[in-house]
Amino acid sequence: MKKILEILQYGENDIRFNTDLALKKNPNLVPELVSKFAFAMTTSLWGGNEIDVLAIIRALAIADLGVSVNRKEMVRFLDEESACFSKIFNEAMAEMQKREPKTLVFAPGISPTKMRS
Repeated sequence: MKKILEILQYGENDIRFNTDLALKKNPNLVPELVSKFAFAMTTSLWGGNEIDVLAIIRALAIADLGVSVNRKEMVRFLDEESACFSKIFNEAMAEMQKREPKTLVFAPGISPTKMRS
């Protein structure tokens, strides 16, 4: 098991971040992680705590943008990259559904019925 991101709060203002990943050694891990994250977020692998996890992810993004040297450039970059990924992901899902009509995609927080689980 790898620690992708661990966030620990030790005191009122003492928040620490840890990871086992060495992105300097392998920058290709980031695109791979994006794909894995998207897959996890659209399947039962999500874990059932979507609301809390998404809130923390968004809080991290807001904090990152808030301290960014060029916030508008970062927002533009995130918008372009996520749009590109969204297109690729949706095309892949459409292709999977053509090949396997039983493929169902559930949004975060939506679970399959008991009969389909």
